[in-house]
Amino acid sequence: MKVTFTKKSISAELAQSLIGEAIKKAEEIGKPMVIAIVDESGHLKAFYRMDGAALISIGVAQNKAYTAVANAWGHATHEIYDHIQKNPATLIGIPHISRYTIFGGGFPIKIDNEIVGGIGVSGGTAEQDMEVADAALDLLKG
Repeated sequence: MKVTFTKKSISAELAQSLIGEAIKKAEEIGKPMVIAIVDESGHLKAFYRMDGAALISIGVAQNKAYTAVANAWGHATHEIYDHIQKNPATLIGIPHISRYTIFGGGFPIKIDNEIVGGIGVSGGTAEQDMEVADAALDLLKG
């Protein structure tokens, strides 16, 4: 009987590097953003609120990052609605799950095709939030 297992988790160093890349992109598009990085279990690992970013974006960014690791499908937050829209029970039930959100700006962070964390960005339109998160995740491609 197997009694333990090993999970990979994002390092603090990588989390801070992703925050830095997101800040660069947010500054480039001229939108103050909130960037949250969570570990594979959805716990906050790194966080940054740019000067001028909306207060509500603090919780929204954290919820997007959480949702990106909490959903069973490994989807980015903007992909979840398409996945659940044909299942009425899930569609009705999702709004009752604390911290769960389905608008753009939350992405799983994958290393070797394994989810090690999540990034959530809030402060602009959903498209701008996704653009900033994508720019941060480009760090993993290089």
